Amino acid sequence: MIIIGIDPGLAKTGFGIIDGARCIRYGVIDTPPDTPIQNRLQTIFCEIKAVFDAYEPDELAVERLFFSRNVTSAIEVSHARGVILLAASEYGLDVYDYTPNQVKQAVTGSGRADKKHVQKMVMALLAIDEIMPADAADAVAVALCHANARLLQNL
Repeated sequence: MIIIGIDPGLAKTGFGIIDGARCIRYGVIDTPPDTPIQNRLQTIFCEIKAVFDAYEPDELAVERLFFSRNVTSAIEVSHARGVILLAASEYGLDVYDYTPNQVKQAVTGSGRADKKHVQKMVMALLAIDEIMPADAADAVAVALCHANARLLQNL
């Protein structure tokens, strides 16, 4: 079962692909802030579709948005999440979403863990020696969260 996890963002969209307890690939899609938003969204859309084509995932797990203060940032991340969901729809992927607290709980045992703790735990769980970008580690954590949920719910 190949699962792709995505941590959506307009500036940086992290992605991670796992197959069981093995990390196949991870990375970050960067879009420059001085580029028009429609071009940034197109970049995210095209690069995510290329990842889907290359790795043929069975399911997509994406982090659910949670913003309590910065509405502008929430809207920008929502745009990125929208093009990711569109790409998933075109590819025919089932989509599962998880809150940041669910992801942190699944990977670290605490829903209050910080980004650094998530990053370290993902690297330890998957025996990754090189330092992962934080956005990629978050995406892999989303994929691991979904893999755990599949086992618990017998999906």
